[in-house]
Amino acid sequence: MLIGMTYDLRDDYLAQGFSEEETAEFDSPETIAAIERALQAEGYEAERIGNIQALVNALAAGKRWDLVFNICEGVKGIGRESQVPALLEAYGIPFTFSSPDVLVVTMDKALAKMVVRDAGIPTADYRVVRNEADIARMDLPFPLFVKPLAEGTGKGISNRSLIDSAARLREVCLYSLRTFEQPALVETYLPGRDFTVGVIGEGANAEIVGVFEITLRDGAEKIGQSFVNKEKCERLMRYTLADDDEARTAAEVALAAYRALGCRDAGRVDLRSDAQGRPCFIEVNPIAGLHPTHSDLPMLCSAVGIAYDDLIGRIVRNSVSRVAEPARDLENPVRRETA
Repeated sequence: MLIGMTYDLRDDYLAQGFSEEETAEFDSPETIAAIERALQAEGYEAERIGNIQALVNALAAGKRWDLVFNICEGVKGIGRESQVPALLEAYGIPFTFSSPDVLVVTMDKALAKMVVRDAGIPTADYRVVRNEADIARMDLPFPLFVKPLAEGTGKGISNRSLIDSAARLREVCLYSLRTFEQPALVETYLPGRDFTVGVIGEGANAEIVGVFEITLRDGAEKIGQSFVNKEKCERLMRYTLADDDEARTAAEVALAAYRALGCRDAGRVDLRSDAQGRPCFIEVNPIAGLHPTHSDLPMLCSAVGIAYDDLIGRIVRNSVSRVAEPARDLENPVRRETA
């Protein structure tokens, strides 16, 4: 089976003048090489494609693949993670991870919270600030937590994100609106334990990999998974496997949210407990980072005895199971070049 690889390489965007924070979600050469080696170790033929522009050029030149291992994050817009999957879907090419509609919903953190709340899954109360007038209408009690509506990897999150006054709320919301050119998400602050949960599979077959509790080391920003803390996670954050009652509840909440949102193949769900010790959904990463030693999901897999190659193999096998049917029998793959 020929598997194409789509990705956004961080170095490429830094060379174009993008900042460290703007490129925080993009991947390193080490990640791409690790995925390629894992695919080959699992018996697949791997071909690097690159970002969406490279994919467009390859498709226009007639290239085709039996499956695309897609980890593109995209550059612009709340629908940026869905752009490559939508393009592949239009060409009838199977791909790993969630469908375009799911990727739009999960990128918009308010929409994701709406879905999980409607499914009866606990999540902090929230409001969306789309303009300056929305700030004055805020009716949630302090303390609050503010972050960009549609970012990842801690982008836009710092010690300033914890809000205890109307003046600070205005300051941080305006910063988010102007800097990230998108709405700000304002949530009731959750003061309890910080969990991240790994999930593999989809639907009824989705299963928990394990639960990390995240605590902070000396020198870390005190509000949890900020941009700085995540960039320097090896030095500033501590990951500990957790299996007590609260952690097991976090796993149950994470799995319910993952299923409610329609995520597939693999992902990571972030939760934080409220003052009563009840784990609440924060967000899901449906295209979780895959650096073997820096990204949460591979680190969690390693901690529970799942080798990196096996993780990549499970993702591919779950993807293949969706398309292994008479109309798309992968023993008779699509032609790799057009006539």
